[in-house]
Amino acid sequence: MNVSLQNMDKVSALLTVKLEKADYQERVEKSLKNFRQKAQMPGFRKGMVPMSLVKKMYGKSALAEEVNKLLSETVYKYVQDKKINILGEPLPNEDKQPAVDFDTMEEFEFLFDIALAPEFNAEVSKSDKVPYYRINVTDEMVDNQVKAYTQRNGSYQQVEVYADNDMLKGLLAELDENGNTKEGGIQVEGAVMMPAYMKNDAQKALFNGAKVNDVLVFNPATAWDGNAAELASLLKIDKEQAAEVKADFSYQVEEVTRFVPGELNQEIFDQVFGKDTVKSEEEFRAKVKEVIAHQFEADSDYKFLIDFRQVMTDKIGKLEYPDAILKRVMRLNNPDKDDQFIEENYDKSIQELTWHLIKEQLVKANDIKVEQADITDMAKEATRAQFAQYGMLSVPDEILENYTKEMLKKKESVEGLVNRVVETKLTAALKPQVTLDEQPISAEEFNKMFA
Repeated sequence: MNVSLQNMDKVSALLTVKLEKADYQERVEKSLKNFRQKAQMPGFRKGMVPMSLVKKMYGKSALAEEVNKLLSETVYKYVQDKKINILGEPLPNEDKQPAVDFDTMEEFEFLFDIALAPEFNAEVSKSDKVPYYRINVTDEMVDNQVKAYTQRNGSYQQVEVYADNDMLKGLLAELDENGNTKEGGIQVEGAVMMPAYMKNDAQKALFNGAKVNDVLVFNPATAWDGNAAELASLLKIDKEQAAEVKADFSYQVEEVTRFVPGELNQEIFDQVFGKDTVKSEEEFRAKVKEVIAHQFEADSDYKFLIDFRQVMTDKIGKLEYPDAILKRVMRLNNPDKDDQFIEENYDKSIQELTWHLIKEQLVKANDIKVEQADITDMAKEATRAQFAQYGMLSVPDEILENYTKEMLKKKESVEGLVNRVVETKLTAALKPQVTLDEQPISAEEFNKMFA
């Protein structure tokens, strides 16, 4: 066996592997013995088929299979042993590869095109200035979050007088052109409405201050701007019929229901942050602000890494790549796409590859490793974040564990978690090494950066 590497230029090479019969013969014989043990042919007991017949039937396929296995192992070992930094997998050479005939040949030569990673140093220093956006946590944010918690503990109560956002229940009846109840017209008992959701302000205003047993006259078609789906739901008819309804209706108010938020008390404190973690409204609001700030810090770190990427790619400059080989790789990875797709997307793929190589160096330079415990912790953090979106900041350990276990069962989830762990650790390592250009910013302005 002979393996050699010839550099074609700085970023591509030709790998040649020559195999002789002695390299693969033992493997092929072992493979044929396995075929013989399993072979079942008329006139022979299992495992007793003559080897000459086995070779005739399976010799070529066994040879091809074992040569390809040996070839793959040899190439992989050579690349590993020589510490060759290649991009992707070696590709069979399309121009110089000699013909291979497993029927007649005993010595084989295989040629592979290899894409070499460009050489550069991703060095970080205090001279690298990177924006870092600190998102302001406003009193309004805290108020809204506190309000959300109290609303979850609220209740619906019957009241006598309608106010905005109340819910009404009553008898709905279609009127004729004289303002009388239309004979055979549409009537709905127990019709539920929330005037606050009407599209027409004048119609909405008709319900201001309405009391139980009041009879009001309004026009549903005008109130909901002719929306057939809304009218069909209210009038209990199909959309086609609803589209034709233009008449006024009377509405006798039977009930006015109002949502009353819960009181901000120890019960809510314990529900949100755990028993006795906070014991006053002041402590509760401070803790809510702390949680929001922590969530914003993760967003700031995410943006930092984006900006750091730009700083580093600008600093390193344009790298040389074996374009022809990498475009072949793209074609193989996208068999259903044409050459136009490759040309249109190649530059973007090179940008991603450059960042991958930079990040790879930085991960190694900062000795960043991912342990199983890191993946589990990140899964728990992701689960907590999901629950936090619904205001559940204190999730029981049992529920957290169950959700985490389910997440870790999925390969795609684990791969995503590993990447998040790497980027989180890398961000923490890089921030002290560069100069942070700290900039306070509102959440609205920050979000516009991603619009």
